[in-house]
Amino acid sequence: MAKKPETIGARIRYWRMRRGGMTQAVLAGLAGVTQSYVSQVESGRKNIDRRSTLVALAAALQVTVADLLGQGTESGDPARESAAECVPAIWSALIEIEDGERRPATYAVDRLAAEITRADQLRNACNYPAMARLLPGLLLEAAAVGGTTLAQVAYLASTCIRHLGYRHLALNAARISVSAAEDVEDPAWIGASRFVYAQSLPIESARLAATAADRSVVELQRDAADVRVRQMLGQLHLMAALASAVDARPDVARDHLAEAAREAERLGDPADGGGFNGCCFGPTNVELWKMSIAAEQGESGKVIELSRAIRPQVLKASNRQLSYWLDIGRALSDGGRRDVEALAAFVRAERAAPIPFAINPLARDAVVTLAQRAQRRAIPDELRLLAGRIGINLAS
Repeated sequence: MAKKPETIGARIRYWRMRRGGMTQAVLAGLAGVTQSYVSQVESGRKNIDRRSTLVALAAALQVTVADLLGQGTESGDPARESAAECVPAIWSALIEIEDGERRPATYAVDRLAAEITRADQLRNACNYPAMARLLPGLLLEAAAVGGTTLAQVAYLASTCIRHLGYRHLALNAARISVSAAEDVEDPAWIGASRFVYAQSLPIESARLAATAADRSVVELQRDAADVRVRQMLGQLHLMAALASAVDARPDVARDHLAEAAREAERLGDPADGGGFNGCCFGPTNVELWKMSIAAEQGESGKVIELSRAIRPQVLKASNRQLSYWLDIGRALSDGGRRDVEALAAFVRAERAAPIPFAINPLARDAVVTLAQRAQRRAIPDELRLLAGRIGINLAS
């Protein structure tokens, strides 16, 4: 029989045993969930749908959410391993830049611009391993120029390595981006860099992420005549809304969502599908964030209802399509009565962005959960194929 793939539930059980054989009932009490829920998660019959639940379980087990997700530590996935080979060089470049060291530029202006464009295209395609291979040299070349060039490249670096599971390095890159943007007083890039900073904070720091985004909104209001700044103000409202939802402050989340929706209505969807810095701010992206926030609040029915009016394909970033289909799939799989439809949604998510789907621990767990529930029946070929593409070897 094939080795059972490691899941979030398996890690929860591992850390529970490490805590002196803590019982499921004790863990449930500390985390504010039921013993039945813990049992189903550990056995793989149920996946965790809410970030706030991950935070509560991690706190009860005295570990980080990253420990439960296995981020930055798992091996076996080719995409993750390919990117991991580049991480030491990225880390070294970030340390050098933070320490104030600047090497002479070796790229001509045209080459540097072309390399940045290439990295941005890879971001839109969610090809993070290929992007990671560009970053060590690109970061050092951007540091030699400084200003908005460094702000943009550090932003790209933060986005890339966060998706690969290295949040501590993503936070370092985000801080470099913020500092570079503030040095040249570019309000649009200040907004973008502070947005990626808030995104890079650990899930446990949801209150801090919301506060940081909210503070940036206030500070950037004076520059709101600039459309680029308005797009980033909208994104910061969305970030504050999601972080507030994770922090169990639904009223605050609702207020930020309303502000983002008003701004999006005035601006419309970006004509090129990306807008400033490819952040995709507009009515479509607001609705996608609403879906994610509804999922965080445990409102599966609302997720499905919202999805019916959204056309994510108008946005060019592949991760927007991934988010759409992944949220739908997880909502449909809630309760186990619509697993066939959930599988179809997960297949669409994987086709939209294969690499991030394969390395997303919540996506992987959702696939395993479908398989666990299908064990009493023949596992559908489509599910077995999807699992194989993301490195999960289901037992026959």
